[in-house]
Amino acid sequence: MPWNLEVATVKLHEQDAQPADLANTPIVSQAQPTTPLAVIADFFLKTFTIAEWEIRKLRHDFSDLITRAVQPVLWLLVFGETFTRIRAIPTGNMSYLEFMAPGILSQSVLFLAIFGGIAVVWERDLGVIHKFLASPTPRGSLVLGKALSAGIRALPQALIIYMLALILGVRMNYNPLALLGVCIFAILGAACFSTFSLIIACLLKTRDRVMGIGQVLTMPLFFASNAIYPIDIMPKPLQVIAHINPLSYVVDGIRSLMIADAAINLNTIGLDFGILAVVTIVLVIIGSNLYPRIIQ
Repeated sequence: MPWNLEVATVKLHEQDAQPADLANTPIVSQAQPTTPLAVIADFFLKTFTIAEWEIRKLRHDFSDLITRAVQPVLWLLVFGETFTRIRAIPTGNMSYLEFMAPGILSQSVLFLAIFGGIAVVWERDLGVIHKFLASPTPRGSLVLGKALSAGIRALPQALIIYMLALILGVRMNYNPLALLGVCIFAILGAACFSTFSLIIACLLKTRDRVMGIGQVLTMPLFFASNAIYPIDIMPKPLQVIAHINPLSYVVDGIRSLMIADAAINLNTIGLDFGILAVVTIVLVIIGSNLYPRIIQ
C-alpha cells in the first residue's frame, strides 16, 4: 500500500467549544512508513500538522497577543527608563535599557509559554485529546507540535518589543542572521517552557492547579536569571540557580544577537543553543510519555 497522508476533519459536538478551529481537529491517519527516512519525514509532517492547527487559533484570539504585550511594555517604559537614569546596576558598555530589552523579550516568551498547559486541560475536557490519542499520530509529534506552535506565537511579542525598543533608542543589531538567531532562541525558549507546562498539566490535570503552579514559577524563573541584572552581581547561591535556569540561556543568546554593542561569541551562542535544545528534547520525551495520563 502506498504511503498516503489523509487529514480528516472531526466535528466536535461540545457546546462550549468557542474557537471555530477546535471544531476542525486534525486526526492524521496513514499507512505506517517502512524506511528510516520515511519514518522521520512522517514524524515531522505530523508535527507540523499539529503546529499549524494550533497556530490557526490565533485568528480567533489575536487580542490575547496584544494584552500579553502590555506587561513587557510597562517593564521597559517604567522599570527600564528609571534604572537607566539612576545607573544603579552595572551593565558594562551598554545602557541599562539596552541590557534589559532582551531580558524583557525573554520574559514575554516565558509568560506566554508557561501557561500553555491550561489549553491542554481544556482540550481534554472538549474531547480533543481523546481523538488525538486514538489516532496513529506519535505522541512525540503531538507534544513537539504544540511546543513549536508556542514558539511561533512568541514571534509577534518579539516584534512588539523590537518596535518599542527602537522607539526608546535601543541600538539593535539588524543583521538578518542576527534577527534569525533571535527568532530561533525565542521559538526554542517558548517550546521549552510550554512543554514544561504541558508536563505539569499531565501531572496535575486541572486548570486551577496548572494556573497556580505557573504563577508560582514565573517570578522565580524570571528573577533568578540574567534578564534584568548580570549574574556576576548576584549572591553565590542565586548564581548557581541562574546557571541551571533555562531562561538565562534564552536571555544570553538573545542579548548577544539583539544588541548592536554586544560581543558576539559564536562559541557562547552555540553553547546557549545546545543547552536549550537538550533541555527541550528531554522535556519533549518526558511529555510524550506523560501525555496519555492527562485523560486518566
